[in-house]
Parts: sequence; structure tokens; C-alpha cells
Amino acid sequence: YKSTRYVFILVICLVDKQRMLSKSRVQNRVTSSQAKTQQEKPKVPELEDFLTKRDYAGAIALLQYKRHANRNDTKNLEWLAYSYFHFGEQDKAKDVYKELLAMDDPDPMYYIYSGACAFYMGLYKEAEELVTKGPKCPLQTRILFHSSQRQGNDEKLMLYHGQLSDSLEDQLSLASVHFQRSHYQEATDVYKRLLLEHRDYLALNVYVALCYCKLDYYDVSLEILGVYLAAFADSSLAMNLKACNHFKMYNGKAAENELKPLAELSQGAHLENDLIRHNLVVFRGGEGALQTLPPLGDMPPEARLNLVIHHLRQGEVSEAYNIVRDMEPSTPPEFILKAVVHALIGQQSSSTDSSGSKTGSVPAALMTGANGAPMQLQDHLKQSQQYYQLVGASASECDTIPGRQCMASCFFLLRQFEDVLVFLQSIKVYFPADDDFNWNFGFAKAATGKFKEAEEALLQVQNEKYRSEFCFLGWLMRSFIMSGHPRQAWELYSRLGSTRETYQLLQIIANDCYKTGAFYYSAKAFDILERLDPAPEFSEGKKGACAGTFQMILAGKEPRDTLREVLGLLQTTANGEANPQYEVMANVMRKWAKTNNVRVQ
Repeated sequence: YKSTRYVFILVICLVDKQRMLSKSRVQNRVTSSQAKTQQEKPKVPELEDFLTKRDYAGAIALLQYKRHANRNDTKNLEWLAYSYFHFGEQDKAKDVYKELLAMDDPDPMYYIYSGACAFYMGLYKEAEELVTKGPKCPLQTRILFHSSQRQGNDEKLMLYHGQLSDSLEDQLSLASVHFQRSHYQEATDVYKRLLLEHRDYLALNVYVALCYCKLDYYDVSLEILGVYLAAFADSSLAMNLKACNHFKMYNGKAAENELKPLAELSQGAHLENDLIRHNLVVFRGGEGALQTLPPLGDMPPEARLNLVIHHLRQGEVSEAYNIVRDMEPSTPPEFILKAVVHALIGQQSSSTDSSGSKTGSVPAALMTGANGAPMQLQDHLKQSQQYYQLVGASASECDTIPGRQCMASCFFLLRQFEDVLVFLQSIKVYFPADDDFNWNFGFAKAATGKFKEAEEALLQVQNEKYRSEFCFLGWLMRSFIMSGHPRQAWELYSRLGSTRETYQLLQIIANDCYKTGAFYYSAKAFDILERLDPAPEFSEGKKGACAGTFQMILAGKEPRDTLREVLGLLQTTANGEANPQYEVMANVMRKWAKTNNVRVQ
């Protein structure tokens, strides 16, 4: 039974640093600003008032009004582009900079600002081309640094890393890239150092809290986050992070409750924010995933991963594989998901029946890898094992719970079950009632011959779908028998319907009971097998099991009344004809019964 249950870890999108200011928050500020203005005497608003309040929607309206009077006012266009950029409409800001660059003798810094807009739009190659046309400056270096990271160009990344200074902006960029590369401890160290130097920069508390959340220190994350929320209780970013911490510590309902103040403050406009809509899908266990996640694409990046998880939970392996096939993993969640998908394909495809033939056909789409390269069944399992090993052996993940789960899965695929138990035992305390963990732990225990512990683990699995799978039933029956409880194995079989799988389960009962001396149940199993298939091995097994049961009766280890049922088994054959060998055995038993006053009629 070469199956293992993989844990699908929901990937929460905590924050997209490129869109830190949500439109819903800005619109809320506009609403409150308008309400306050109605109570005061009307006066002509100034641009500085809007910018001070970070009311970029108001600033845009004012600048557009002024633009009608003079379309060539350079200063007005510069502020308009600035406001568009901070309002989250980088495409419009880029168009304004394009207009400024078309004027006579434009400021070359417009190329840098235009490149920043392209970067936030995800146009990393274009961003590089634009900023290289501008003057050399720290902002140019930071944009090139981030563009290299987003494009996966490590050579350029290290080049621009060496050009960063100790300035606040450069160090924030460095911490951001550490975070994106899953180097959360390094990012935390940078942010904490900056926070010590600039205690009045409260937003740094959010970044530190975000890192601690990624490091699984959810209580610490909430404590640090409280400092920022005490000053900015209406921060959508901070409330979202608080909700994510509650999701990890408790459940989706608790997380969703943390977003209720945001819904009240924004009057429902928070649902227009991609980040919030994405996380609500996660908090609700995937509800509405197909409506919400596909349009999001890779923004936020976790959207694609959670779409894969949704397909896996629905048993849609082909759809999940189509998404991850050409994905180049760069973060632990991406490596883990690709490993899970490859393992599911390899194990489903390589499953065999009792005769050794394949139980199902494999869709052609699952037999091609990246760029259309052909893949054999074993290639999927090998690829999965390598991905698991990459994550589990990495310095950043080796001592985390997901990292140890990955190493356990790696050794599971290699069939090194003693090593599997080493890693699962180290994290068992964190999964007291987890069906996926108990499934894997029970199978590994059974595979190493620790059947008593395997029985205890498998009986803790509550998911009815899991409990009805052939692999689970087979290992549970074997564990019952090997730990001295053959009756429970037989009762489990008796509750099942007649299928091809129950035929295989009968063989497990017949052979394992025979090995362990539980001849009575072995005889009953061989009797049914003989009637289903009059093969010589079944009739021979039945004779041996009946003889063994008789021997146990003679030794006083089986009730004498059992003899009556054994004689009944010897009277039945597959074709209804008498079996001379059965008759000989039955006569010996009857003679003993008569001598010892045992009623067998």
C-alpha cells in the first residue's frame, strides 16, 4: 500500500508591499473628510491639505480641475502623477510621466519615476529599460535591485545589492528582498535595527510583526502589531495581518471576525481590495475560490497557490498540474505544492491491483513535464522526492514544522519508514487530532512492524472519506491482526459491501490470520475466497486453517463450540461437490467430538 496523505497548507497572503495603501482606506478618508467639511464654513481646499491627510482622491480631483485651465503646467502634472501613483493607479501616473517626457527639455528623473510605475505594474523589463535612461541615483539602484529579484536574476541582484548604502530607504529595500526570498530572520534583523534607530517610525512595527508571523511566532506578531494599531486603529494593512495571525492560531471564523471593523469603517468597500477578497476565500475554507482566485492571477502571488490547493481538495489533480507544470518554484510553499502534485500523479498512476496490473489509465496531459518534455510515472515520484528534500534540508526550513513534514514525505517516497518516524515523532505534539498526520504516522508505524501503535494512530482518523479508502482499510486490518485483534478485522470486513477491493481485503485477513495463528478467522476468509474462486491455493489454505483451528481447540485456546462451525466450513466447496480431503478431516473431528462429548450437530 504505497500511499501517503499530504497536508495541503493554506497560503495566506499577508500583505503586498507594492500596494500597502488600499483604495478602501483612502475612500474612507474621503468620506470622513467630506462629513467634517459640511460642518465647517466652506473654503477652497489646498493641495497641501489633501496630501497631508493622504487624501489622494481629493488631490487628483483638484489637480484635474487645475489642469483644465493650463494643460502644460509642469508642476501641476508632476503632482498629478505623484497622486495617481500613491492612489494605486500607477498606469495613469505612467501616462502623465510619458506626457511630461514629451515636453521640451524634460527632467531626466521622469524616466526614473516612470520606471517605478512600470515596476508596480509588474512590467519589470520595461522598468529596467526606463530607469537606465535616467540619471544614476539611489532610487535607480533600488528599482534595478527589486526588478532583478522579481525576474529571478541572481547575478544582477548581487550586483545591485553591493551598491546599496546604509540609508533608511536602501536598508528597507534590502529587508524587503530578504522577505520575498523567504529569508525572514534576516529581514527581521534589518527591521529591528531600523526600529531601534527610528522609534517614531511606527510602520516598522508592522514589518517586524509580518516577519514574526512568517516565522510562526503568531503571539509575538500580535504583540508587536498592537503598538501600530494603538496609533492607527483603522489601518487595513494591520487589521489584515491581525486576522491572518488569528487564522493561524485559531480558525477562519476568528480571522473573519477581525476584519469586521474594517468592513464597518469602509462601509463594505474593503471587498474591492484584492488582498482582502483573497484572504476571505482562505478564511472560508476555499468558498468562492473559482470565482475570486483565477482573475487575481499572480497578484497577490499566493492566489495561484491557493487555486492549486482548491483543485487538489476537489480531487482535480489534472487542473492543479496544469497550473504548476511550468511554474519555476522559488519559495517553500511553491516547492511543497509542486511536490504534492507530482506525488499524487505518480502514486495514482502507479497503483496496481492484486494481479499486478494497472488499476487505471493516465491522462496524456499528466505525462508531460515543463515545456512539453515527456515524463514517466517514476519521474513524477522522483521529482516529488527531490522537491521535498530541497525544502526539508534547507537551512531556513529544516527546523520548521513544514520542513520536517517535507523530510518525512521525502523518506516516505523512498520507503525509508524508520526515517519517516524520526521526523513525524518530532512534530507529533503539534497534531493531536489531525487526520492527515495520523494517516501518515499510522502507515509508517505499520510499515516498520509497530502494529499496536499503528492501530492506535489509524483509529484516530475520523474523516469518512479517508476511512473508506482501500489503503486505509488494508493497513488497519493488518494492524488489528498483527496486534492480536483478528475479530475486529473480521467485523470491519463484515461491514463492507462486496467489491473488488473487499476480495483483496479477504486475502489480507486469510493470510495474515494464518501467519499469526488466528486460524478460525483465516478459515472463514479462505472459505469465502474458495467459493468466489476455486483456486487450489484457497482450498489448501482452508484445509490448513481448519486443521489449525482444530489444533487450537485441542490446546484449549479456542472454545469447543467453534468445532461445529469448522465442520460447516468443510462441508462447503466452490462447485458444491464433496471434497474427499475435507471429508477425511471432518471424520477425524467428529470422532474426537463424540469421544469428548462435544455436540457438533
